[in-house]
Amino acid sequence: MKGDRVEIVVDAGDTTRTYEVVASRAGRRVETAVRRGVVEVSEVTRSGSVVRTARFMATRVLALVEQPVPREDASERPREEERS
Repeated sequence: MKGDRVEIVVDAGDTTRTYEVVASRAGRRVETAVRRGVVEVSEVTRSGSVVRTARFMATRVLALVEQPVPREDASERPREEERS
């Protein structure tokens, strides 16, 4: 969903660097995968097409923070008033 974000904190030798991948448009989401020693964070459309990808060596990643946008459940929505 628009607004989903993932922050990646990476060891850059004597300092750390922070990167963000954000779902920038409606209907997009951010997916995270760890494969073969590489952390991959991708912004994906509804149809599953990858828009952009950030890749980092897993040994250098210090933190991976996923911050999803709060979603509204059907049980939390106010009910419409019934007509008599």
